[in-house]
Amino acid sequence: CPSPSSTAPPQSSPPQPEPSHPCAPTFCPSPEPPSTLQTPQPHLHRMHCVMCTNMKIKRCRLFGSPSLPNGVARIALKRIERSQEETSPGNSKRRKNVPGTPSEEAMSLKLIRTQSSSEIESILDNDQRNLIGDFSKDYLFHTVDGKHQDLKYIDPEMIVSVLTGKFASFIKECVIIDCRYPYEYEGGHIKGAVNLHMEEDVEDFLLKKPIMPSENKRVIIVFHCEFSSERGPRMCRFVRERDRLENEYPNLHYPELYVLKGGYKDFFLRCRNYCEPQSYRPMHHEDFKEDLKRFRTKSRTWAGEKSKRELYSRLKKL
Repeated sequence: CPSPSSTAPPQSSPPQPEPSHPCAPTFCPSPEPPSTLQTPQPHLHRMHCVMCTNMKIKRCRLFGSPSLPNGVARIALKRIERSQEETSPGNSKRRKNVPGTPSEEAMSLKLIRTQSSSEIESILDNDQRNLIGDFSKDYLFHTVDGKHQDLKYIDPEMIVSVLTGKFASFIKECVIIDCRYPYEYEGGHIKGAVNLHMEEDVEDFLLKKPIMPSENKRVIIVFHCEFSSERGPRMCRFVRERDRLENEYPNLHYPELYVLKGGYKDFFLRCRNYCEPQSYRPMHHEDFKEDLKRFRTKSRTWAGEKSKRELYSRLKKL
């Protein structure tokens, strides 16, 4: 056996480095300075740096997309977050219509178009605008569009049908009121028309002793002036207003009122044979300037007195 003094002491192994965390950054150790007895090996240093770089790339891929760059991945994540916010219940009202998706208006129009023609006709039949003033029946005459939407207009041919007796089985009396000034009326008017250009005259003629209809026949009033633009429509509204005041709603003495579209001028141009005399005298005639001034003054004076009378009657009721 060898002597204790001859045995060599056991050599201690060099300390092993602690394993580093896989996510911990690694640093490439700097090469040791070459000793005088050992020549440097630069190819080993380069190989070690390449290995460190590969490990860094692998760690970076854990936080990014393996197939897309980091910038594209962030954009995709933002888009996903926005889509989730848009679909949330709180933000449902802020959503806009996406092209290609039907809106609520388009759906409502589609439903309206699918309605049958019979349903639309039934809705129109129930419209109270097609009923006479007391809502008891429909208008007898075919009406046309006119200047004032609240009034019912008829054309000259409808007046001719009345004058020729085509509505005799439906009408007890049709009163045609010519609202022009007397010199206009004398220069030519519709056969059977009554000249009443003052509101007080119309009230006395129609409302003091109302014309009563029979069981199956109506009483119809037609108003007109030169063009049926101002005087005729104004007189028609006046009669309806006074008629409402004298009756309990919706009852009326004259529930069926019309205005002749185009007035006497249009009627004369289209139906001259039903005028007497067969001529036409305009309001602004050169020979009747003084008459025009006198009648206009009279109308304004009566209108002022009328407003005073109405004010006095209102104060009386207080």
